[in-house]
Amino acid sequence: MTLSAYAALEKHFARRAGLQGALGILNWDSRTMMPAAATPARADQVAALEGAIHGALLDPSVADWLDRAESDASDLDDWQRANLAEMRREHLLATAVPADLVEANARDAARCEMVWRTAKAENDFALLLPHLQKVLNHQREIAAANAAVLNCGLYDALHELYEPGSRAADYGPVFDDYAAFLPGFLAEVEVVQAGEPKADPFEGPFPVEAQRALVQKLAGILGFQGRVDQSLHAFCGGATGDVRITTRLDPDNFFKSLKSGLHEAGHALYEMGRPAAWASQPVGQARGLGVHESQSLTFDMQVGRHPRFLAWLAPQLAEAFDREGDAWSAENLRRRFRRVDRTFIRVDADEVTYPAHVILRWRLEQALIEGRMELVDLPEAWNQGMRDLLGITPPDLAQGCLQDIHWPSGAWGYFPTYTLGAMMAAQLFQAASAAIPDLADQIGRGDFRDLVAWLGDNVHRWGRYLSARDILIRATGKPLDAGIFKAHLRARYL
Repeated sequence: MTLSAYAALEKHFARRAGLQGALGILNWDSRTMMPAAATPARADQVAALEGAIHGALLDPSVADWLDRAESDASDLDDWQRANLAEMRREHLLATAVPADLVEANARDAARCEMVWRTAKAENDFALLLPHLQKVLNHQREIAAANAAVLNCGLYDALHELYEPGSRAADYGPVFDDYAAFLPGFLAEVEVVQAGEPKADPFEGPFPVEAQRALVQKLAGILGFQGRVDQSLHAFCGGATGDVRITTRLDPDNFFKSLKSGLHEAGHALYEMGRPAAWASQPVGQARGLGVHESQSLTFDMQVGRHPRFLAWLAPQLAEAFDREGDAWSAENLRRRFRRVDRTFIRVDADEVTYPAHVILRWRLEQALIEGRMELVDLPEAWNQGMRDLLGITPPDLAQGCLQDIHWPSGAWGYFPTYTLGAMMAAQLFQAASAAIPDLADQIGRGDFRDLVAWLGDNVHRWGRYLSARDILIRATGKPLDAGIFKAHLRARYL
């Protein structure tokens, strides 16, 4: 029997999803277990898979199937029509970028990421510069190709790959408003903190295996049962049906593993909760990375800093590290987690200052992509931006422009999703708290089943069927309202 055009598309995209899953496992291995000597071969393997995934969309049959399926769209149900629209969007973006550029970008980004590891460790921007310049050049070409078909600016054309439909003209004013709000609010918070006792120190060392076991336990309580491994930069990866997370393990600071473990578990729950019937189709994928980040920050920040959660967590930590004393009390944890500091490292930043780190990167990568700034000037521009936003200057490049994996790995246009996600998380948690009247009591018992179920019903199960805006409206009754995030910060820190 001859397949309909739409059925042929579903079969084709399912095969492509299989390749994407294989690439996900290879990338996970590269960042966790692969020996450094395998880097050149792995870069070629990744490039080959990236090329095949991209090539699947360039198959001439796809354009024909899309045209025919769209002409017969009245025969499809709502989910199928939404899937078809996502297929068209992916095809449009894929055909805009030449296949050789896709492969070159993947190959050079994989190599640049490995060089970045050494450059960061050795505080050597000059070592990274020629490799990062290649990646930036590729990203500028990709931006130009996408901008031509999307009819948008260069930066928006890259941001579209991470947050479909989002434009700097929409969220830029929100970011600029927060940058203006931060100095006064930060000063208020620091006055409050000056009148409070500082948290008692948590004396290490903290065995990394105990940390890994703690993260595995907490992730399991949330509902994640997959692999937990160590990596330089924590991430959620793997493939459909085999979601994996990593955490950072520092024997002198268990808070890094705790924070990244909760964060990545939130990402994993979203991946696990996507609509199973559409798992191999575009409509079954996560809506965008802003929504994705809202799920990780729900557990990292909204739950992870909640006073009832900290009361439950305190004895868990004391047991995990076989400690006792005032430092391990819930009140001391509360003081530790409510502490706001002007820090150099984005992933270690608190809720209040974290958006400043994102705004800095957003401003810099726009200037670099649009050619208003040269890459060689990045270290000084970074330091000046930190002085402007937080009044501090990084003491070295490892704590400055070399700290993130994103640009070396080819993720340009990604950073805004972090702060968009933080604002979404505050709004979603407020709505969940209204829908689950005893949510605070449940959190105090270490019971997250109702919260995870609420997120599953209102966010996870919709995949890309709904837009990010419609997901928020359905779940909370309104589109993104940055005022809710500010109100949350005022309530928690003042």
